[in-house]
Amino acid sequence: MKNYPKIALGTWSWGVGAFGGDAVFGQTLTEAQMKEVFDTAMKAGLNLWDTAYVYGMGDSEKELGKFVRQQPKGSVILSTKFTPNLADETAADPLDAMLEGSLQRLGVNEIDLYWIHNSLDVERWTPYLIPALKSGKVKAVGVSNHNLAQIKRANEILAAEGFKLSAVQNHFSLLYRHSIADGTLDYCRENGIAFFAYMVLEQGALSGRYNVQNPLPEGSRRAEAYNNVLPQLQKLTDAMAEIGKAHNASAAQIAIAWAIAKGALPLIGATKPHHVTDAADAAKLVLTAEQMAEIEHLAEETGVDTRGGWEGEA
Repeated sequence: MKNYPKIALGTWSWGVGAFGGDAVFGQTLTEAQMKEVFDTAMKAGLNLWDTAYVYGMGDSEKELGKFVRQQPKGSVILSTKFTPNLADETAADPLDAMLEGSLQRLGVNEIDLYWIHNSLDVERWTPYLIPALKSGKVKAVGVSNHNLAQIKRANEILAAEGFKLSAVQNHFSLLYRHSIADGTLDYCRENGIAFFAYMVLEQGALSGRYNVQNPLPEGSRRAEAYNNVLPQLQKLTDAMAEIGKAHNASAAQIAIAWAIAKGALPLIGATKPHHVTDAADAAKLVLTAEQMAEIEHLAEETGVDTRGGWEGEA
């Protein structure tokens, strides 16, 4: 398994437009704000950046590419994604057509980690990863939002040509531990596959910053998803904040440290420099078995299910 940093940084909120940061998160970042975040991360040794074509329909990749071009070749580990339902069906190789666009927007000749973004027709789309690997345009491949059976099948398809999955990227948090329950985390550990966990902070609902008095920004999709369950989360986020005091850490850092302790590589959306420095510090935290058990129990007690409508069948 490749030696990645303990934290990956996500740029979903960097793009604007369809499925961009303005629509999903209710925020629009300036180029100067994004550059400050990028520079802070690189100085902290966090050089693994995750994006996708679908984030603003290429806009996130374009913004990230501005900063990647200013760095020495190979100093940034780039992760981006092919989204099957946005594929150009008229192209001879629809995956390659989307990959070419990503390469151009990011300003590179190769992608370190290229993902199939969802589990739409594993039999059809997984084989397209093989010519991408053979061409050298892609160094390693992963699948996102796939269940365990689909992950195993994708690995079988790749193995027939001498390749393998390097990574899996799924929704994983204190509130959504499906990848433990279904054996995905164990499978990844046993097969040397990196497990990237997105939504570790549930788009801020587990950060400790939001509560009934201070809800998530109205008009954003995350407000629609989480504001009505904030009362149920209060006991959990209060306990996380209390545990954090002993470590001089925030509730958000406790959530990140928990995911790392479970064997995950958290993917943290970065819109402010302190998101980066907080994540870097969280990677150094070690929670006790008692603290882990306490917050897992309280998470269970919330009764909140944060499964996304975009996720594949369990």
